[in-house]
Amino acid sequence: MLSCGSTKSNGSVANTDSVIVAQSLEKIKSDSLKAEVADYVALPSCLKNKIDSFKLKEVHERPQSVIEYMYKNKKVYYVVMPCCDFYNEVYDANCRYLGAPDGGFTGKGDGKIPDFIAEAKPGKVIWKSTK
Repeated sequence: MLSCGSTKSNGSVANTDSVIVAQSLEKIKSDSLKAEVADYVALPSCLKNKIDSFKLKEVHERPQSVIEYMYKNKKVYYVVMPCCDFYNEVYDANCRYLGAPDGGFTGKGDGKIPDFIAEAKPGKVIWKSTK
């Protein structure tokens, strides 16, 4: 058993989960859907791969979302984990782990980017799980 009552099983992709692009490409009818597709297409390939890997996780282990932020004048990506016991991770545009500003058993992250909450400017949701 893992944290939050999760358990490991096979690595199959859940049928109900999909990346914004997969949903949107078939039904682009509004400007908002076109914008979502453009946002996803513009992502660094390493981040697209990371998002695709989230689909392989069990629903209760899958991150909830990926949010783009501006931090120290650079785009970064904040991964909201499925449970408060996990660190919420921040990656740069090259998918280098910068740190966890919050989450974990203490709720205070790993201490690597202590100014993130105060300094980061939220952008937009890049991906959201369809749990």
